[in-house]
Amino acid sequence: MKRLSNHIVIEKNRLKIKKAVLIVDIISASILLLFLYTAVSKLLDYQHFKSVMIMSPLLHPFAGIIAWVLPISEIAIVLLLLFPKTKLNGLYTAFVAMVIFTIYIIYMILFTPRLPCSCGGVLKSLTWTQHIFFNLFLLLLTGFAIVLLWKINKGITVPP
Repeated sequence: MKRLSNHIVIEKNRLKIKKAVLIVDIISASILLLFLYTAVSKLLDYQHFKSVMIMSPLLHPFAGIIAWVLPISEIAIVLLLLFPKTKLNGLYTAFVAMVIFTIYIIYMILFTPRLPCSCGGVLKSLTWTQHIFFNLFLLLLTGFAIVLLWKINKGITVPP
């Protein structure tokens, strides 16, 4: 009887882990698509993106470098998120990138009267304040995925 009980507990934990892996995969795929979309849009309209970087008082001195490094970094994050062995590093990197970008947006709102934006598609229709909340939501999701994946990798029982 005790063996059957242990088997049930193991099976329930296995289902919890599968559910947690699915949640991590959905969040990772969403972040991957966002970073891929932003990288491709920057590269397709490179001149516009670079001109917006030049208009930024904070980034102006580095606009030429940032205009290449940023989309390449976003593609690198996409590649990290694609593979199970590098997914956790991809989530960490995406989290840091989103923190930096959110801090940049807050800086622009506080210290720059003209706020240049190189966003495309749906993101272009967001106000800067809405963009901050969007980023904070993504940071929460990414942080949640990091914790879940870390627990899965360490063999720690995940919550129901």
